[in-house]
Amino acid sequence: MTPKKVAAKKNKTAKPKANQNLQHALEAKVARYETLTKKGLEKISILARKGTKEYAVAMDYVSMAQNYFNDAKHFRAQGELLIALAAFSYAHAWLDAGVRAGLFDGKNDDQLFTLP
Repeated sequence: MTPKKVAAKKNKTAKPKANQNLQHALEAKVARYETLTKKGLEKISILARKGTKEYAVAMDYVSMAQNYFNDAKHFRAQGELLIALAAFSYAHAWLDAGVRAGLFDGKNDDQLFTLP
């Protein structure tokens, strides 16, 4: 077998292994962000009083986070893992921003949120 054929054979066998590793890493990242976001949604509480502008803004943040979270679960179920990861990340970012802005109480959890 010529060196070119040996190199081509190596490339053909290496690609599926690399793709499997990337797929596994993506699946793990999606699972991690789903768990983080679910915990975040369960942990936060709105600091503002009902009927205030701040409460309405906080509710908008919660709505955005919940909508992205639901979208992410849908994309994950459809096998669209990269889109699911992006949506879970956006969902968590809305929660994190709300805690950072003082709209939510994150219960001092610096593992889930960037605290103010």
